[in-house]
Amino acid sequence: MYFTCRLYIALLGIILLLGSGYIYAPLFVIGQVALLVLMICIAWDAYSLYFTGKITAYRRCADRFSNGDENEVSIHLESSYQYLLSVEVIDEIPFIFQKRDVSFQAVLPANGGKTIVYTLRPTHRGEYSFGYLRVFAMGRIGLLSKRYTCGKQQNIKVYPSYLMLHQYELLAMSNNLTELGIKRIRRVGHHTEFEQIKEYVKGDDYRTINWKASARRHQLMVNVYQDERSQQIYNVIDKGRIMQQAFRGMTLLDYAINSSLVLSYVALRKDDKAGLVTFDERFDSFVPASKQPGHMQTLLEALYSQHSTFGETDFSALCIHLNKHISKRSFLILYTNFANMGSMNRQLTYLQQLNRRHRLLVVFFEDADLKDYISTSPGDTEEYYRHVIAEKFVFEKRMIVSALKQHGIYALLTTPEHLSVDVINKYLEMKSRQVL
Repeated sequence: MYFTCRLYIALLGIILLLGSGYIYAPLFVIGQVALLVLMICIAWDAYSLYFTGKITAYRRCADRFSNGDENEVSIHLESSYQYLLSVEVIDEIPFIFQKRDVSFQAVLPANGGKTIVYTLRPTHRGEYSFGYLRVFAMGRIGLLSKRYTCGKQQNIKVYPSYLMLHQYELLAMSNNLTELGIKRIRRVGHHTEFEQIKEYVKGDDYRTINWKASARRHQLMVNVYQDERSQQIYNVIDKGRIMQQAFRGMTLLDYAINSSLVLSYVALRKDDKAGLVTFDERFDSFVPASKQPGHMQTLLEALYSQHSTFGETDFSALCIHLNKHISKRSFLILYTNFANMGSMNRQLTYLQQLNRRHRLLVVFFEDADLKDYISTSPGDTEEYYRHVIAEKFVFEKRMIVSALKQHGIYALLTTPEHLSVDVINKYLEMKSRQVL
């Protein structure tokens, strides 16, 4: 049983009446009567709370959460009381969210229920633990409240962002990306795999006319081509200290993992084979490229347990082990980050080595906070100097892109929030240009 603020206010008023009785005697009598009435009300409130009904509640949420996304949690309440009931619901969410104010006020109808819905956005992969639901029901008069402990403790796993998969599923079917705000890809040339011969219709490319089939059928026939399939696509993720940089609560490694999962899904929908490679001071995990049923779950489990380290990444070990594990020419998407030209030049030899045997796309990150700072107006001389230094860092990132392109290596400079969109767009563009 808990006392409410309303009871304390009533007690304070009665104390003032009793105290004022020393000055004006009738107030003491009024205070005594008020105290008696209050005791009766407390008894009535206690009876109505403990003997006329009860409350049940349970939490409903997915068994696994999607990292970096808003995940829905619902709380369902049921009341067997014969009157409207005011309640406060406290959900013991996982401590990693560092929230102690997840409480909700609600009014339950007589013999009725209500559902409360809220969302949580995790920023770290791993196992999270929910506690109990604490429901505080206020009595009919509102002087007392009763605590109900409902629901059960629940463990959920936070996986890489699988909620993004359905958002980008349409991209696997068409290269028209304008519906999701992604630029349209201009298709160049023809696809390489022959699919079928069909009758010519207005709008077909006249360069695909099959003259022999047209002569046999006495009408124009055209060849239909499709995207080349069964290409090997490998997401190669750097897990070194450089990927520990955070943006909006998530590390660059988490953004790279989310993008890898989405790109693998799109690649499988395009009938390509998707694989995974992670490395830090040494060659770490390797999932062979495949498009077998259940392969997405294999990739999801492999990405779930990845964590960044504090060491310097070893690109030489990556080259050696990739040569051992991947014999067929593949498309490698390397997620890493370069602070300046010097850090890129140290790894350039290994990047060229990878690019000779495979098609390499190096993906690294712009500093979004730095760009926001540059967009502000400097107020004094010191601010001007800081803006010049910040612009130098941004310019050096662009120079890295140019340097990689000069050596025949494809590069993509993007912000963490646009990573998945830009990588998918680049993959579809390179596939349509037959450069994989």
